[in-house]
Amino acid sequence: MPVRIVTDSTCDLPGEIIDRYEIRVVPLYINVGKQGYLDGIDITREEFYKKLPTFPVHPTTAVPSPQKFRAIYDALADEGATEVLSIHISVALSAVVDVARSAAQETTSVPVTVLDAQQLSLGTGFLVETAAKLAAEGGSLAEILAVLNMQIKRSYVFAVLDTLEFLKRSGRMNKYLAGFASLLQIKPILTMHNGKPGTERVRTRDRALMRLVEMLAEAGSLERIAIVHTNASLERLAELRTLTAHLLPQGKILTADITPVIGAHIGPGAVGFAFIKSLE
Repeated sequence: MPVRIVTDSTCDLPGEIIDRYEIRVVPLYINVGKQGYLDGIDITREEFYKKLPTFPVHPTTAVPSPQKFRAIYDALADEGATEVLSIHISVALSAVVDVARSAAQETTSVPVTVLDAQQLSLGTGFLVETAAKLAAEGGSLAEILAVLNMQIKRSYVFAVLDTLEFLKRSGRMNKYLAGFASLLQIKPILTMHNGKPGTERVRTRDRALMRLVEMLAEAGSLERIAIVHTNASLERLAELRTLTAHLLPQGKILTADITPVIGAHIGPGAVGFAFIKSLE
């Protein structure tokens, strides 16, 4: 496998896929006061979301140093990689791509190409999986990038938040506006496509869930889909599956907890979808 794939812990891919394709994952940092955690290593996602409402200070997140990326790129070179493709969460949401590019410029052991996934969670993860599959089949870097650039345009993520409290705590929303919106039972739907985050404001939880159904129906034929959530209850996930059953493909559908790097801002209980529209 001359082309090797690197990503970060926000990609939300299951461990079995990471292991199958020997994908290297750079963990981001989650800091709670003076206590630091490596995402996915020092704290599980379930544990993080259960503790989130009671943390004495609101968590912050941080990107690894360029040296961390370089160490992985050099290790892959030692394993025989002739090229490395490093795929990361959108620059609109994190500085990971900038740090990876800095590391790539300093790496002399192997050529490194850094790709902005223009997505988050499994929107990024599906790109990483596609790249790893093509690399395992012997695809060249140019061939892989051509496929990924097309997939980026067909990739979407959207999710409805259960509460505005954590946007307020993280400083992403004015506390007075958050309080007013809570009184009105506003349930924002966050969207991501082509590197552009967006939002819709919907009154009440039931209407927000129905809007998710409408958005999924508007997407048309799907190549791939997964349910994404922030430690939502089994009942909430079952409700979403029931509402969208007529739109979902048959068989097992991947369900993934969204990275705490994003969850620290949107809070527990969010539910939504990551999907790739079919080629027309």
